[in-house]
Amino acid sequence: MRNVCRISLLSSLRVQQTPAEMHRLPSSSANLSCSHSIQNYDKILWYRQQGDGMQLLGYMNMMHGYPEPGVNVNITGSARQGQTCTLTIQDLSLSSSAVYFCAASYHSATSN
Repeated sequence: MRNVCRISLLSSLRVQQTPAEMHRLPSSSANLSCSHSIQNYDKILWYRQQGDGMQLLGYMNMMHGYPEPGVNVNITGSARQGQTCTLTIQDLSLSSSAVYFCAASYHSATSN
């Protein structure tokens, strides 16, 4: 039996993720998609939950992806309502097996 990485996703009524689950071989990559139907929300955050811990992988602000330093992912697409944001996990290993999920947020900037 080959070793495989198992990736699971969680979805809600207003935030959708696909696919719900996938299996990939080590050293391959995985594409996870997220979209939302919340007006004026323009930020998508990607998380990985493994055991009791949770890790922020990065986020997309409108149309710009910002992976966390040291995390081997790419974030592309758009965080706007009805658009798709894609998280690509590169160079999978057995330690990549986890539950991945996204969250939609309202990005606000303040100025002095």
